[in-house]
Amino acid sequence: MRTGPGKRNACSRPPSMRCFKCAILKNRDRNNDSKNGDAMSWPALQTMQTTYQLIVQGERPWNALGDFVNYWFGYATNQRAELVREPIREPAEVTAELHQWAVFCAASVEYLCERYNIPCPAWVLQPTYTLSDPWFTGLGADKPQIQARLRQETPVPFARRNIFCGSRVFANKYELAERVGSLSSTVPSAPPVHS
Repeated sequence: MRTGPGKRNACSRPPSMRCFKCAILKNRDRNNDSKNGDAMSWPALQTMQTTYQLIVQGERPWNALGDFVNYWFGYATNQRAELVREPIREPAEVTAELHQWAVFCAASVEYLCERYNIPCPAWVLQPTYTLSDPWFTGLGADKPQIQARLRQETPVPFARRNIFCGSRVFANKYELAERVGSLSSTVPSAPPVHS
């Protein structure tokens, strides 16, 4: 059942997805029942392997990747190596679109590991994680002038794999919030307005 254009609830997910999400929620609830207090805990990390499995099971790729990024930048910053350690597993009969997302996941891991000084797992460097044809993604990515800009701005781990997504694909909202917060303490406040 859709709740609006492009919006999905748990009932509209494929059956395997509903089961996966239900298992997480049940396990979370079980963990919370055994604890005193109201603190919520999640049963496991959302690793890149889990993220790709969610994509395979029908989760929107940007939603699954967004959840992974929340763990990388917010919930599990001290467990980043663990988030990317296990290789993703492509289905036996992978579609072209799912392979694109597998390559994107591998490029993402290399990019994030490089940027945050985490040892890059060997699985990421397998030649299978390269596209034969360029994939341009983002607003206006079908326009030649946007493609030219994407070719210039895309980080090497993506461009080397023939993915052109620009430089802001993993803009870190957590770091941005810290910067904005630290700037606001150095900027003098405006004098009060009297009418």
